[in-house]
Amino acid sequence: MTDPFAGPTTPRVGFSGSPLDRADAMRKDEGAMIMARSNRAARWLILDDLRPVLPEGGGLMWLERDAVPADATTVFLGLDDGAPRFAVAAPGGHLGPLGDPRAFGAELAASPNPGDAAIFAQARSLLDWHARHKFCANCASPTRVFKAGYERLCDVCGAHHFPRTDPVVIMLAILDIPELGQPHALVGRQPRFPKRFFSALAGFVEPGETLEEAVARELFEEAGIGVARVRYIASQPWPFPSNLMVGAFAKATTRELNLDDDEIEEAKWVTKGEVRAALDGVGPWLAPPPLAIAHTLLRTWVDE
Repeated sequence: MTDPFAGPTTPRVGFSGSPLDRADAMRKDEGAMIMARSNRAARWLILDDLRPVLPEGGGLMWLERDAVPADATTVFLGLDDGAPRFAVAAPGGHLGPLGDPRAFGAELAASPNPGDAAIFAQARSLLDWHARHKFCANCASPTRVFKAGYERLCDVCGAHHFPRTDPVVIMLAILDIPELGQPHALVGRQPRFPKRFFSALAGFVEPGETLEEAVARELFEEAGIGVARVRYIASQPWPFPSNLMVGAFAKATTRELNLDDDEIEEAKWVTKGEVRAALDGVGPWLAPPPLAIAHTLLRTWVDE
């Protein structure tokens, strides 16, 4: 019998690998959550306007309960070897300098404890969602935090609102070009990108379409190329504000590019050697950093 899991293993991506037990059953039990908040081993992660406090020595700054404002929005993250962990939206500048979230995430992902980046992503996405959804979409009444931060409840009409994650496909189109003797991949740059920076193409999944259809649609809309097959590679939480990046390879069927100038300023077909040089920082163009799943797609392609 063929092993259905005998293919390549899923590569590790940034903002993944959280060590926390999310303890879903505890979220539903208010008594258990009261005990968790009173636990002497409980700790809180403060985000000030969604920015982290930078402790000396790096990593996440975990605080005891008395350092956290009682009326601040708090969400339960999970259990760290049985010890409760929370995140809170509160002022933190008095505790130390505030960091840039993307740079902080990259630092955590490259640290000896890369799972801390996943904890940060969970905390930032949840707190950002609560800040944006204080009123009921059904009746416009104020809502309140419910189920330890994984819902908001409207006490007027009874509607339950849940944190949303927006799926985004990010894809590396690959084309065999016989006259050039080797396969090429498509990279592009948006007008807002730094100079010389190229990445995989990406776009939001729209209602009523599969991930595979979204890959094909986005590549056609942004670059004018056709797609025959789509191969899933990996996914990544992206907490800016709360996306799920779904990484894929796409087998291109056409070579000529027809760019959407509003979305793509420049695009080009590149070889594995050119991608390898960019990943190593010695090429004429710049590749995405290791934190981004676009880096994972490029690295996976050149290593296969």
